[in-house]
Amino acid sequence: MREIDGSQRSGSGTIVRTAVALAALLGEELRVVNVRARRNPPGLRPQHLRAVEAVAEVCGAQVEGAEVGSQAFTFRPSGHLRSGRFVWDIGTAGSATLLAMTVLPVAAFGPGPSTFRIRGGLFQDFAPSAFHLQHVVLPMLGRMGIRAELEIVRPGYVPTGGGIVELRVQPTTGPLRPLDLQEQGAVVRVWGIALASHLRARRVGERMAQRCAHRLRSAGLEARIEVVNDETAPQPGAALAVFAETTTGVRLGADRAGAPGRPSEAIADDVARMLLEDLRSGATVDRHFADQLVVYAALAEGTTEFRVPEVTDHVDTNLWLVQEITGAGVSLDGQRVRIRGIGYHR
Repeated sequence: MREIDGSQRSGSGTIVRTAVALAALLGEELRVVNVRARRNPPGLRPQHLRAVEAVAEVCGAQVEGAEVGSQAFTFRPSGHLRSGRFVWDIGTAGSATLLAMTVLPVAAFGPGPSTFRIRGGLFQDFAPSAFHLQHVVLPMLGRMGIRAELEIVRPGYVPTGGGIVELRVQPTTGPLRPLDLQEQGAVVRVWGIALASHLRARRVGERMAQRCAHRLRSAGLEARIEVVNDETAPQPGAALAVFAETTTGVRLGADRAGAPGRPSEAIADDVARMLLEDLRSGATVDRHFADQLVVYAALAEGTTEFRVPEVTDHVDTNLWLVQEITGAGVSLDGQRVRIRGIGYHR
């Protein structure tokens, strides 16, 4: 049995999600201790517990000691992956997109197609937005051989949650291909989405879009930002996302969710600033995708190379974790990351 100390590096839920997904694929028994030791409160929260339970369902694992507040648990996969239709409700505004990203690498190597319908929060701070998955994560992973698409059935925000996404995954037929992302290239397209739920009268979507486009135009980038006024979400809320594509096929994104007391213009300013900072850094992956790519690079056959805007706690954590669990070769030189994958296949 492999033991992972959850107090290492970021000490966050990232360790839980990544470790159980890799254990499921490798068929290795896993014990995680000191779960989320650097977070307050420590231990599993509902969204982390649901992620563990979801991966366990997909791989037929036995789980011992996992409940809300647990600071240690054991995960025993059966060694046989399952496919089909799965429906999960986090029960809070916890991130549905993080749950989707937890099961994606497992489902990608399953015996058949799978559909995951997940209810929870879709747009919030400190979690990838559904727009980012649609426009950056899944297209870039598609170049590696991941065949998946995400549908936003209904938006959901903090604190109510109630958003719904549906992730559909086709199994890959062999090892993933590595990505060679050494040069950023020149920007050829900038686009975005300004989403506002039950806020049409206040023109929140239009204000976010206009302000963000203005900020980007001042930096020499022309952006086409679509305004979406939604009336289906359980509560009012907003989110803005913008993306840039370059001549080398690089995609970078930035996004921000609304919150009480957070003006539309402040959201727009933050999103434009983040995108411009990542572009000016010369990065070939944005600050959100950087740590997510590490897992797939470790599984791929060959060496993946990319440049991050900065080495965040999550990047550092996932580099450490894939090396511990898979034995992938990892090197970090300034902002440049190289990962020699293990060539995993079913």
